[in-house]
Amino acid sequence: MRKNFTGVFAALAALGAALALSACDQAQAVYPTYEKGQNAPRMSNEKRETIFGPEGMFGKSKPEGEGGGGIGVNAFLWRASLDTISFMPITTADAFGGTIITDWYQLPETPNERYKVNVFILDRTLRADGVKVSLFKQIRDSSGGWADVRVDPRMVVDLENSILTRARQLRVVSTE
Repeated sequence: MRKNFTGVFAALAALGAALALSACDQAQAVYPTYEKGQNAPRMSNEKRETIFGPEGMFGKSKPEGEGGGGIGVNAFLWRASLDTISFMPITTADAFGGTIITDWYQLPETPNERYKVNVFILDRTLRADGVKVSLFKQIRDSSGGWADVRVDPRMVVDLENSILTRARQLRVVSTE
């Protein structure tokens, strides 16, 4: 009896698929007609709008409070963050999410210490609380491995202030 149900089920499934596909055959494409100058299709050499806007994806920044050209966060804070940590190898940079993550960096004068920075841009406006920095530090132990060390909180504040100062400089230059 069980075999009969599977056969019936398979037959019903095949019939349903055949009906669904046969319905596609009945559809006819209807192409619009255009009168001269009215809603005519765009010629390939005509300038058209894109999702990136007239200035491109990373074009001119909008005034403060309106975000930045094509990115999800304040353009001044974004550029200032990249400028400030440009000496470190960047692992990830997400302009829409406002996240910059670096790889570990060793200062040449202190080869037994290394640092890693995560920068989060939290707002579309240029504000003091619009940027958050996470700083990580490791030192080499006696066995040659790396061990996490507490970072002086003043270093984080200094890095955030450096980014904010650079963002203000970029904003002043853009309004001149």
